[in-house]
Amino acid sequence: MNNIIAIPAFKDNYIWAIHSLEGNKIIVVDPGDASPVLDYLQANKLSLHAILITHHHFDHSGGIKALQAQFPNIAVYGSKNEFTEGVTSTIEEGSQLYFPEFNLTLNVLDIPGHTKGHIAYYNEEILFCGDTLFSCGCGKIFEGTPSQMLQSLEKLKQLSAETMMYCGHEYTKANIAFAQTVDPTNAALAQRLAEVLKCEAQGRPTLPTKLKNEFACNPFLRVNTQEIILAVQKHWNFEAIDPVTLFSHLREWKNQF
Repeated sequence: MNNIIAIPAFKDNYIWAIHSLEGNKIIVVDPGDASPVLDYLQANKLSLHAILITHHHFDHSGGIKALQAQFPNIAVYGSKNEFTEGVTSTIEEGSQLYFPEFNLTLNVLDIPGHTKGHIAYYNEEILFCGDTLFSCGCGKIFEGTPSQMLQSLEKLKQLSAETMMYCGHEYTKANIAFAQTVDPTNAALAQRLAEVLKCEAQGRPTLPTKLKNEFACNPFLRVNTQEIILAVQKHWNFEAIDPVTLFSHLREWKNQF
């Protein structure tokens, strides 16, 4: 498996750097800011091989132009279903990317909701899901619908439980606070919090994490479980059991948290 490093950006973004097998090139995922990428390249004597964009939001794409200025012929991959300035190759669900020097194949999933054209890159080992799925949470619904977001999360639930999930932000601790409000007796959540506090004490990212942890901890992946259904019904004082209604009310609960 390729060595994948978190490059912090802004307040809580992660730009993911995928190293080639020889170790002298990287692919970066969602460079919202070029400066930390350029600093990382210089400090480690690396060159930039390609850029992968999950969605158009500036904190995930704002560094493209400055990186293109330094690497004029760089391939920049992004969604066919939304415009991102600087993208040179548009892709969609069913597309597959192969990087020989990395021995890396990545498949593409359409996962709209946060934005209308949000995509994920994945294989049997790794998942780059931008702002659709977070550890113990999910993204806000800015351009899509609750139904789209729920369908996107259901797609991600079909991936292997052993897949390592790399998302776009360090939101884990705050997400756990909400998740424990919804699902207070979940022992897996308590264990995840202990891990997160240890990471925080050591100055390490809480990511990546295996999808199996999310299947156990993340309320947005568990809207079909009795615990989450009852919690949402109680909070909003209704008896609805429709999954989209439950999901949309769970997301609104988090918005207000």
